[in-house]
Amino acid sequence: MTESSSNKLLNGDACQRSSKDKKSGKNGFVKNHCLFQQPQKYRRPREKNHNVVRNPSLYNKPFVESYEETPLLVAVLTYMGYGILTIFGYLRDFMRHWNIEKCSVARERDEQKDFVPLYQDFENFYTRNLYTRIRDNWNRPLCGVPGSKMDIVEQVSHDYNRTFQNTGKIMRDVINMGSYNYLGFAENVGQCADAAIQVTEKYGSGVCGTRCEMGNLDIHQEMEELVARFLGVESALTFGMGFATNSMNIPALAGKGCLILSDELNHASLVLGARLSGSTIRVFKHNNMVSLEKLLRDAIVHGQPRTHRPWKKLLIVVEGIYSMEGSIVRLPEVIALKKRYKAFLYLDEAHSIGALGPNGKGVVDYFGLDPKDVDIMMGTFTKSFGAAGGYIGGKRELIQYLRSHSHSAVYATSMPPPVAQQIITSMTTIMGEDGTSLGADRLRQLSENTTYFRRKLREMGFIIYGNDDSPVVPMMLYMPAKIGAFGREMLKRNIGTVVVGFPATPIIESRARFCVSAAHTRETLDVVRGVRGVSGPLVRPLCSTPLFNTPFTRGIGAP
Repeated sequence: MTESSSNKLLNGDACQRSSKDKKSGKNGFVKNHCLFQQPQKYRRPREKNHNVVRNPSLYNKPFVESYEETPLLVAVLTYMGYGILTIFGYLRDFMRHWNIEKCSVARERDEQKDFVPLYQDFENFYTRNLYTRIRDNWNRPLCGVPGSKMDIVEQVSHDYNRTFQNTGKIMRDVINMGSYNYLGFAENVGQCADAAIQVTEKYGSGVCGTRCEMGNLDIHQEMEELVARFLGVESALTFGMGFATNSMNIPALAGKGCLILSDELNHASLVLGARLSGSTIRVFKHNNMVSLEKLLRDAIVHGQPRTHRPWKKLLIVVEGIYSMEGSIVRLPEVIALKKRYKAFLYLDEAHSIGALGPNGKGVVDYFGLDPKDVDIMMGTFTKSFGAAGGYIGGKRELIQYLRSHSHSAVYATSMPPPVAQQIITSMTTIMGEDGTSLGADRLRQLSENTTYFRRKLREMGFIIYGNDDSPVVPMMLYMPAKIGAFGREMLKRNIGTVVVGFPATPIIESRARFCVSAAHTRETLDVVRGVRGVSGPLVRPLCSTPLFNTPFTRGIGAP
C-alpha cells in the first residue's frame, strides 16, 4: 500500500477544507439547508418515539420502530422505588460503619483514606446495596449446549447473594430466550459440529502463535476470503475476540486530530475503542439524523477546538442492531449524510450480521444498499454463526493497513482452527453453498419467529421497544423491584431470560430482553408469551383490563 493511498483512506484528506471555503459556504456545508432539517413548528425535543422517517425516498421498505413514552405514574413510582432502595442503602451503610451489621464487601481501609480511592463511591454503593440484592439473576452456570433449550446448574445463596453454592441439581430443558443464537448454529450435532471435529483432529485445538508469526494457517486465509465474498467487499481480516475487534481497531483508524461521532447507545467496545484512540468524541442522539447532521456541520464549520484547523478525519460510528433497544440503524440516512459531508462510516454489525436481510448479510442487505458505501464493516461471529471472534471488511488498502497497525492483529493469538471451521461451515450454509436450503430455511424461520413473537406480545398489551424486524425484543418492566422478580419467576417456570436495569439502561427504563432464534418453534414461543402469573402482575401492574382470566397460581401447563 502506497503512502498516498494510505493517507487518502486513513488520514481523511477528503475532510480538509480551507477557511475561505468554510466562510463562503462552498460544497453546501453552510449555505445549503440540512438534508434532514426538521421545520421549527414540528420539532418535539421531548418526543420519545423517533418513528418518523425524515427522508422516505432513501428506503425501499417501510421502516417501523416503536418507543412508547414511559407513563408518568410509572416513572414517579420507579423513582420512588429507587429512592426507597437508596435510603435503606445509606441506613445499612450507617449500620455497617458502626459494626451493627457485618460488612462483607470490599471497602477502603482507614489508613488509606489519604490515597487515591480504589472504588468510586456511587458505583460501590450501588453494587453493595442494590445490585447484590438481585445478583442471582445473572452469571448462572450452564452445563449444556445453549440452544433453544439449555440445562442450568441450580445455585443457592445463604448470605444474601454475596456467594453462591451449587446444590448438585440440574434444571433441565430451560427455554433459552437470552442467548444471541439467532440462526440456531450453537449446537453439538449437525454439519457444523462434525466439520469442527474433523478440523480438530487435523490441526488440533489451538495455534499458540500470532498471525504474523507461526499462527497463520490456510484455514484462516480460507475463512477471510469467504467472509469478504459473503460481505461483498474487497478484503476482510478476522480476529479471535469480538470485543477486541472494536476496541483495538478503532485506535488504529483514528487518532489525535480526528473526530469520532458516536451514537449515544453504542456498545462498550466501541466506546472504549474511541477513548483509546485519543480522538475527540462527540455523541449524537440515538438514531437521530438531525442531531448527527448538526454535529457534522459544526465540525466542518468550526474545525478543531482552539486552533480551528480542519479535522484530519470525521468518523461516524454506529451499530446495525442495538442490543438493548432492539432498534435498527437508519443506514440509508447515515450513508446520505456521510457522503454529503465527506466523512467515513464505521458500521458494527455484531447483532445484525446473519440476523437481518433476505440473504442474512446484515443491515446493508436489509436496506438493499451497496456494501461499498460503508467504509469499515465490522461484525462478530459470536451470535448468528455460533462461534467466536470478529471481522473487519472493506477496501484492500484498509485491510492491509490494519494487518500491520492493529494491535489485535499483530499481538493477539490466532483463532483456534475448530472455531474457524465453525464459521466457514455456518457461513457457507447461510450462503447456500453447502447444496442445501438449510440456511435459507433458518433465515425465514428467524424472520417469522420475530414477527410472530413481537406481534403477540403487543396484542397482549405489553410495551415493546425496537424495530419490528429486530430479533432483540425488549419488554419494559420499569420498576426496580420487577427486575429480580421477573427473572426469578420466569426461571421457576423453566424459562431463562435476561433482565436489565440501571446503569445499563436509563433509570426508569428497566426491561426484560428476549432474543428470538430460528431454533425456537412456534409452540416454544407460545409457551413463553403465555406464562400466567408473571406477565400480568409483574409487567402491567397499572392496567385496567386483566390480561388473563386465570389465577396467578397456575403454571405454564395449566389449562
